[in-house]
Amino acid sequence: MPHPIMFSDDDPVLIRLREVALAFPDATEVVAHGRPTFRGGKMFGMYGGGVKGGPQFETSLLFKVEETDRAALEQDARFFYPAYVGPYGWLGLDLSKKPDWREVAELLDASYRLIAPKKLIARLDDGERPAELR
Repeated sequence: MPHPIMFSDDDPVLIRLREVALAFPDATEVVAHGRPTFRGGKMFGMYGGGVKGGPQFETSLLFKVEETDRAALEQDARFFYPAYVGPYGWLGLDLSKKPDWREVAELLDASYRLIAPKKLIARLDDGERPAELR
């Protein structure tokens, strides 16, 4: 049985997130588990998520994070430990209150660098990146 779709294509936050995420080299969008995911081979971002047994953040970004950065980010109330993917090095950022798109781009950049092959990271370093990072 397929997962129900848990997003709307006309969601303005998702539209903006797509612009940022799909500006990374060879980035694609794939709907998985009913949510948009962004991939550069492997997944580096997902739209929407929640805390296991807790609140849902339908307008949020899930991203991979360096373990050394996790503690600092978790001190900020906008970040949460997402169900299912949290144990695999992911955090969530609530985007429901006027997101800072440069911050979003920086988080996606760090996440992308954790999963992308060297040839894609080289393209990123050569300037093929979201406008927010130029």
